[in-house]
Amino acid sequence: MRTRPRYFIYKGNLADMSNCFHLAYNVRDLNQCRDFYTKVLGCIEGRSTKTWIDLNFFGHQLSLHLGEPFSVSNTGLVDKYKVPMPHLGLILPMKEWEKLAQNLVAHHIQFIIPPSIRFKGKPGEQAIMFFSDPSGNPIEIKGFSNMTSIFAK
Repeated sequence: MRTRPRYFIYKGNLADMSNCFHLAYNVRDLNQCRDFYTKVLGCIEGRSTKTWIDLNFFGHQLSLHLGEPFSVSNTGLVDKYKVPMPHLGLILPMKEWEKLAQNLVAHHIQFIIPPSIRFKGKPGEQAIMFFSDPSGNPIEIKGFSNMTSIFAK
């Protein structure tokens, strides 16, 4: 059994979670994506078959199914970036974001938007990074020093 990675932040009983999201999307190579999500991102594998796997994605359920990934285009203009749409996003406390960013850099992940700070000195200041899984599904990870500022205007 895989151990919980050092940057996994949910410490409670998963059975007690009341606001857990579930997202399912397609990947081209299940084993390649299994390695990426478990070994690089630190997700923990749950149920699986030959055609799909469930992952504990930082306390949420992510299901990867064999198939053709969704079409993506860089149409979301945020700050100075055109970001891939649609994309999977996750928000972490800053210390956890920093640990994950260091891990991704150590794994030589190719970033769409490298780890950086957006809205510096403004309400909602956040760390961001964008990258894709091996099937091209874009992932954005945000980090906040103050989690109460997520919806700041």
